[in-house]
Parts: sequence; C-alpha cells; structure tokens
Amino acid sequence: MNGKIKKVSLQLLFWFVILGLWQLLSLVYGPEILPGPLYTARGGYELLSDGTLLQYIGISAYRVLLGWTLGSMVAVPVGIIVGKVNAIRLFAEPFLNFIRFIPPIAFITLFLVWFGIGETSKVMLIMYATFFIVILNTLTGVLSVHEDKIRSARSMGASEWQIVLYVIIPATVPYIFTGIRLAMGTSFMAIIGAEMIASNEGVGYLIWNSRLFFRTDWIFVGLICLGLMGFLTDRAVALLGRKLLSRYGVVSTTSLRR
Repeated sequence: MNGKIKKVSLQLLFWFVILGLWQLLSLVYGPEILPGPLYTARGGYELLSDGTLLQYIGISAYRVLLGWTLGSMVAVPVGIIVGKVNAIRLFAEPFLNFIRFIPPIAFITLFLVWFGIGETSKVMLIMYATFFIVILNTLTGVLSVHEDKIRSARSMGASEWQIVLYVIIPATVPYIFTGIRLAMGTSFMAIIGAEMIASNEGVGYLIWNSRLFFRTDWIFVGLICLGLMGFLTDRAVALLGRKLLSRYGVVSTTSLRR
C-alpha cells in the first residue's frame, strides 16, 4: 500500500511540475503565443459550452475506430496467408517493405480524388495507415513460429488448415496484438492530417482552423484532447487484450511490475 501511495504521489508531483513549467513559460512568452493551463482551460470550457468540442471528438473517434477496425480485420488474415504461403510471400514481401515507408499523409490528395471529400476517403486513409503495420507484425509472427511445432503437428496427422488454426494463429496472437496497438497511434496521425486538409469537422479541423482566429488556446485544447483520446483508447485495447488474450501470452504494460 505504501509503495502504491508513493507511486501516485510521484506521478502527481510530476504533473504539478509540468503544469508549473507550462505556466512559467506562458508568462515569459505571453498567452497569445503560449497559453497557460488556466487560459487553455477557459478555451476548453468555451468549446464545451457550445458543444463543438464533444462533437469534434466524437467525429474523430468514430473515423479512427472504424478505419482502424476495418484495417485490422483485413490485415490479419492477409498477413497469415502471406506468411504461410511461400509463393505469395516471395512477391508480397518486397512490395510491403517498399510501400510501408510511404506515410499515410502522402496519400491524402490521391484518396480525395479516388474516394471524394466525404467520410470514405478519411476511413480509407486510416485503413491504409493500419493495414501495413498490422500485416507486417502478423507476418513476423507467422515466420517466428518454430518449424518443430509445425512438423510435430503434421506428424500427428494435422491438416494444413488445422496447423494454421491451432499452431500458427495462437503463436502469432501476441504479434498481431502488438501491431494493432501500434496501428492505433498511426491512425490518429492519419486522421489529423486528413481533417486538417479536407474536413470541416473533427479535432484536426479544430486545430487547423484555430490559426485563422489566432486562438492558440483552442489549438492546445485540441492537442490535449488528442492525447487523452489516444491514451484512453490504448488503455482500453490493452485491458481487453490482457483479459481476453492472456492465455496466448498477451500482457498489458500496465500489468507489469518491477
């Protein structure tokens, strides 16, 4: 109990120091350049009062969750197939390693041309951001399965489908889960870029549009909301992973103790 109280006290002290430094820098540079915590809080309350902030958070969260879910659902089976079938992997792996270095934001203009300025282009952009991270982690997991396990299953009469279902997939689950968590961060980066360029709603639009009114406090509100959205989403995914997939070796970083 004492250790837990000490840990919480240190965390609170850390945040008090951060807030203090933030306020000090705000006094040095002025609230128009660097709004302090109270100035930012007033801007957040202003956006909350007219319902704008919650609306934009909901829109951005919906886009991220939809694209991230669809991208993961497509990437996992494709990654397993690419990792299991040598002939497919021979051609697919160089392409995957080539295109994964092109950031999602570079495709915004093309996606707008292909899918229009509506929700489809933004969801597809997040799917792209998610797909290659998850597929590469899944592929790595499949290739990391020891050949002895596959040979043992095959020697006991298991079919190729049974090997995939009962040997490869369980061993790959930790890699898949890691890829899904990493893709969540990339999804947030993708949607903010898309909302800044081609949207009139969302947290990215709020951050970008605030410059027109020189409301740096609104920009900070948007940045804080992004951080909280990502933090809470990651914690929720980690908790689900620990509860549902612990038998496959999936653990949450919050559950580790040193």
